[in-house]
Amino acid sequence: MRVFRAEDRSGAGVPEEEKVASPSFPAKVKKVLSDNALVMLTVTGVVLGVFVGLGVRNVELSRTQVLYFGFPGELLVRLLKMIILPLVVCSLVSGAASIDPRALGRLGGWAMLFFLVTTLLASAIGVLMAYIVQPGSASISAAKGVGGPEGAAPQPREIVDSFLDLIRNIFPSNLVAAAFQSYVTSYKMVNVGRNLTDDLSSNSDLAVEKVPFGTDVDGMNILGLIVFAIVFGVALRKLGEEGEILVKFFNSFNEATMVLVSWIMWYAPVGIMFLVAAKIVEMEDVATLFAGLGKYIACCVIGHVVHGGLVLPLIYFLITRKNPYTFLWGIFTALATAFGTSSSSATLPLMMKCVEERNGVSKHISRFVLPIGATVNMDGAALFQCVAAVFIAQLNDYPLNFIQVLTILVTATASSVGAAGIPAGGVLTLAIILEAIGLPTHDLSLILAVDWMVDRTCTVINVEGDAFGAGILQHFVDLQSGPDKDSSIRFKYQASSPQ
Repeated sequence: MRVFRAEDRSGAGVPEEEKVASPSFPAKVKKVLSDNALVMLTVTGVVLGVFVGLGVRNVELSRTQVLYFGFPGELLVRLLKMIILPLVVCSLVSGAASIDPRALGRLGGWAMLFFLVTTLLASAIGVLMAYIVQPGSASISAAKGVGGPEGAAPQPREIVDSFLDLIRNIFPSNLVAAAFQSYVTSYKMVNVGRNLTDDLSSNSDLAVEKVPFGTDVDGMNILGLIVFAIVFGVALRKLGEEGEILVKFFNSFNEATMVLVSWIMWYAPVGIMFLVAAKIVEMEDVATLFAGLGKYIACCVIGHVVHGGLVLPLIYFLITRKNPYTFLWGIFTALATAFGTSSSSATLPLMMKCVEERNGVSKHISRFVLPIGATVNMDGAALFQCVAAVFIAQLNDYPLNFIQVLTILVTATASSVGAAGIPAGGVLTLAIILEAIGLPTHDLSLILAVDWMVDRTCTVINVEGDAFGAGILQHFVDLQSGPDKDSSIRFKYQASSPQ
């Protein structure tokens, strides 16, 4: 029975339940502010950091005082680096263990192939955009980090040795040591022969050869840990019930790590404020810093527009021969939510609803592909990480050879699998790429300063790639089922029927 307000003067009678259901304008404003509190605090921290840094520059602090001044920001970077190991390992083990090899079948193989190809394309676009725009070239004259040896560039290596080191690090000989050390080739000069054996005082005919030898250096071998975590997760899944205890352990560990990440991100505005302020005090020319960051933001956003507006729709059109922008319009609500929340995990339920109800994707497909995609498909994050890695290399005047560029592509694709589907999850794994090619990690402060802006377009591309993957797999299912228009309905009943 509907209840009407007795004092309503219109005479029409307004249902009381409808009046209660619609929130007031102040309530809507309060909800928007609470949902975006972290973003607004981050923006405030950046703005305050700029003004504080510009003010402190006039004091002319010594390098030691600059170190002390930037300590809260250094603490944030240390917290982010601390969480990398449990975040990546637990996320990959639990994700790999949750995929049933028998359930994957042909559809799972196509989905993984699509995710792999699109992520590699996104990484390539990121590197290409970074070399075209040159976002870090304007800041080469900036002062290097004051963090001591961490900012030192590694010694150059031969291309063959760099490639072999990449393979060696994929298969670490000691997993415990891989958590804090990686394998690097060094060189020593060795006398290999003497033509005049009688004249020991003559050095003119010595033959000298540069011989490579391996050393373990400080720095996490994250690539080897990624490979081991994926294989170990698949092995746990293969064990079945015997491996359930360890699967639950890693799942719980992963959830606890997510809680820690959320706590760290609430400290991020304070840390970012001091990171930005200390970087401004440290820079010789502040104008070049903002010029470089402006070009960096433009590079990331343009790369995301190219990948999300051209590459992904083109792949969808070539495979399905359907209008990709009609498909995009069907998931517009989910894309807007992804941009607002900056979290692919939070967008997952709404994305399922959109692709099922508006784009005709069956539950059998969407609820199989989209959760996997939310874990392993991070096109936007991979693109942004490649741009950021090349940007930091240019910033430090560190030339990258072909093998190092290839390392960036492979590492960005592999590490994006472990990227958390939460705000700023991509920044957490950016340090993986920097560690892999020996770049300093203290310049993460520059990326963190503008991540609140770039991360939103990253999330949109991430969820867009997931949705296109589901749409392409639905097309394959329709082809196998024939031209029957009710194939999606049939799959819905198959998914909900008891086995």
